[in-house]
Amino acid sequence: MTPNPQHPSACSCRCCSSSSAPGPTLDGFSRRDFLVGVGAVTVGGMVLSSMAAETARDLARANRPPRRRQPLKMQPVLVYEIPKRRSQTSWRSWGAIQTEAQATEEKQRIERELKKLSEAADFPLELRPLAALKSPEEAAQLAKGDHDGMIIYAAGGWVNALEALTDPKKWNLMFLRHRSGPVYLWYEIAHNRYLRKTVDDFGQPGMDVLDVVVDDPGELLWRLRAIAGLKNTLAKPIVAIGGAGGWGEGGRTAPQRTQELWKMKLIDFPYAKLAERIQQARANERLIGRCNQAATDYLKQKGVSLETDRGFVQRAFVLTEVLKDVLDEHDTDALTINACMGTIMPMSETTACLPLSLLNDEGYLAFCESDFVVIPSGVLLHYISGKPVFLNDPTYPYKNLVTLAHCTAPRKLDGKHYEPAKILTHFESDYGAAPKVEMKIGQEVTNLVPDFASKKWVGFLGTIVANPFLDICRSQIDVTIHGDTEQLLREMKGFHWMMSYGNYLRECGYALKKVGVEWVDISGQKMT
Repeated sequence: MTPNPQHPSACSCRCCSSSSAPGPTLDGFSRRDFLVGVGAVTVGGMVLSSMAAETARDLARANRPPRRRQPLKMQPVLVYEIPKRRSQTSWRSWGAIQTEAQATEEKQRIERELKKLSEAADFPLELRPLAALKSPEEAAQLAKGDHDGMIIYAAGGWVNALEALTDPKKWNLMFLRHRSGPVYLWYEIAHNRYLRKTVDDFGQPGMDVLDVVVDDPGELLWRLRAIAGLKNTLAKPIVAIGGAGGWGEGGRTAPQRTQELWKMKLIDFPYAKLAERIQQARANERLIGRCNQAATDYLKQKGVSLETDRGFVQRAFVLTEVLKDVLDEHDTDALTINACMGTIMPMSETTACLPLSLLNDEGYLAFCESDFVVIPSGVLLHYISGKPVFLNDPTYPYKNLVTLAHCTAPRKLDGKHYEPAKILTHFESDYGAAPKVEMKIGQEVTNLVPDFASKKWVGFLGTIVANPFLDICRSQIDVTIHGDTEQLLREMKGFHWMMSYGNYLRECGYALKKVGVEWVDISGQKMT
C-alpha cells in the first residue's frame, strides 16, 4: 500500500488511501429474512427465548450458502428463407439452405453445437430453445423476449429481419457459416449490407464487427463469457465501509464515475456501526468459540504457517463474520474498506488483511482501500474469470519485469486450490494478520491497469517468476511482462492494478468496448 495525498491524517501509516449477486438463501429465504423470522416466532407462534434466537443466528452464520453469479440468458435464432423458382430471372440468393428439409437439418446441427457450447461454459449460461423464423414480424416479437440478447444464425432472409432481432439495449452476436456447414448468405453481405447499410459508415445499433463470428463456436464462447462478466458487473451493489473513495488527486471523482459508467450502487456503511457490530460479536460466546475453531482449522491447512500472534488470526475470523453479516443485510457479496489501517485496527484489534483474503477465497468480492478507480476492474475481472482477483500496488516496470504486492491477496487464486501462505503482520503497521501468499511460479496472469477517468484501460499478460520477500506489502510477486515494457510505461495511468490467474485479455477488452472504455492491449491478444 502507498500513501494517499488526499488523506494525510487518515492514519499514521504510509498506506492509507481515501478511501449483484443475490443474497444467500436458507430454503428459499435470505439469511436476513431467516434471522428476522426465526427470531420472532416458532412454528407454533410462540416467541423464541433469547438463547434460542442466538442459537438460530449462529446456525445461520455457520451455514452460509455459496455465492452464485447471475446466469447469462441468450436466445439463439436461425434466420432463413425458402426461395421459389422463377423463369428466366434470379430467384435465389447465396446460401446452401434452400429447402425446409435443409433448414431442419441445420436446426439440428445448431442444437448440437449449442449443447456442446453450454457444456463447455465455465460460467452460468442459459440458452433458450432455438427459434427459427423468416419474417421481420416474427423477429420483432422474439426480440421482446425475456433474455439478455440474441445469437443470430444468419443463414438467409432479408436485412429487416436481422435488424428487428438486434435490440440495441441487449447484447447480440451473429454466427455465420463458411466451412462448418451449409454456407450462409450473410457470410457474403453481413458487413456491407447489415453493418454498413450499403454505405461506408457503420450504422447498425446493437452490433459491431467484433460481434460477428464465422464457423468457430469457441469464438462465441469467450464472447459470451465476457458478456456474462459485464452483466454481473453492471449495477453491482458494493458496501463501502467508511465510505467510497479513490486514490490520489485523480481519484476524487472515482465513486461518481463508478456510478455513472458502471451503474454500481455504492452503499455507505459508517465505521461507528461497524464498531457496534464488532462489540456485539465479541459478546457472543458461541460465535467466538466457532471463530476460534475456524482459525485453528485454517492454521492447520497444508502450506499455512503462523508468524504472528494467534489472537490476531482469531479476531480476524470474528471480523470476517461481522463483515458477512453486513453483506447479507444489504443483499450483496461485495465490499470495500476505506482507511482500513488507521480506523479498523483499534476497534477490531487486528487488521482487515486476512478477513479480505478469506472473503475472496469464499467467492465474495472484498477490497481494501475503497479505491473506486480500480474496484470496477476487479469486479469485471472476477466475473469474467470466475476466480478471486488480486488488487495490488505495482512498481516501476523495467526490462519486461514488474513487482506486484499487497497484504490482502486471496489464496484460492485458481478458484479451486489454496496456495501456501505465511500469516504475518501487516507490513507498514507490523500489526495484525496478513497472508504472504506463495503464488504459483510459471502461472500466466491477466493484469488490468485502469486509468483515473475510466476512459482508457491497459491490459497485459504476464508470468509469475518469483515470490520475493522484500520489505514491502506481504504478498509479492515478480511478473514478466508479455509485451512492450516501454509501451506499458507510456500508457499506464491511475495507480492500483488488478490481477487474476489465466488469460482473459480478449474478454476484458470486448466487455470494455460495450461500455465505451478504450482498450490498450500491450500483449497484442487479437479478438478476431
